[in-house]
Amino acid sequence: MDLGLVGKVALVTGGSRGIGRMIGLRLAEEGCYVAFSGRTAETLEKTAQELATVLGQGVPEFKPVEGKPFSLPVQADMTKEEDVARAVEEIIKTYGRLDILVNNVGGSLGGGGFEHSDLRQVRGVVEINLMASYLASKAVVPHLKATGGGRIIFITSVWGRESGGGAAYNLAKAAEISLAKSMALELAADNILVNSVAPCSVLFPGGGWARRVEKDPEGMADFVKQNMPLGRFGKPEEVADVVVFLASERASLVTGACWSVDGSQGHSNI
Repeated sequence: MDLGLVGKVALVTGGSRGIGRMIGLRLAEEGCYVAFSGRTAETLEKTAQELATVLGQGVPEFKPVEGKPFSLPVQADMTKEEDVARAVEEIIKTYGRLDILVNNVGGSLGGGGFEHSDLRQVRGVVEINLMASYLASKAVVPHLKATGGGRIIFITSVWGRESGGGAAYNLAKAAEISLAKSMALELAADNILVNSVAPCSVLFPGGGWARRVEKDPEGMADFVKQNMPLGRFGKPEEVADVVVFLASERASLVTGACWSVDGSQGHSNI
C-alpha cells in the first residue's frame, strides 16, 4: 500500500533514540526526509547515519535532490523556545518545507505519586512533555499551512488516558492528549490533521523500562505478568508503525483521535 510519504519532510522531536529513533527509521523507509532533535551530538550523528542509509538504499521511488541531505540532526533543547525556533528555521532552510511533526520528546523524570512530588519535578515533567510539544507545534503550524496542510502526532502514554503512572506524568500526558484534540478542531480547516498515540510500557536499550529490568528482573517479570496481557513489553517499532500510518495520506479522515497502542495494558473503554 502506497502511503503517499515519498519526498515529505518530517521532524521527530527526541528522535535520536528509543521510540523516536524508530519512528524516524520507519518514516525514512517510506521515503521521507527526516529531521530530528536531540541533546547529545554523538547519538544524533549515529542516528543520522542510520536514517541516511535507509533512505539512500531502500526506497526505489525516492529521487534524491541535490543539496537536501537524507536526514538532518538538530542539537536542541525542545523545552527552550529559542532552540525550537532555530531547529525549525534550519529545517525550512534545508528543505524548503515541513509536512509532518512528531512530538515524541518526553519522559517521567523518575517522578512518583502526588504526595512525594515537588514543584520543581512537576514543572520539569510538564516542560519536557507538554511544553516541548506545545512549542514545537506552535513553531511548525505556519509552515504546514504554507504547504496546504500536514500532520502533527503527539506521542503520549497509556497513563495519559487513565491513572497509574506518576502524578506529574499523568498530568502532562493527559494534557497532551487534550491539546492534540483542541488543535485538531482548530486546524481542520487548514487540512492539518492532529492525533495522539498512547503507547504502553515500551522496552528499548537505555530506556527507563530497560533500566528497571536490569535493576530488578524478578520484579519486572511480575509487573509484566500482572499488567501486560500479551505477556511482554511493547516494542518501539510497534508504536512507530502506527505513527507512520497517521502521518500518511491513508489516514486522511483521522484527526482528533487518540490511538491506544498498548497491548491492552490500559483498561479504558474509550
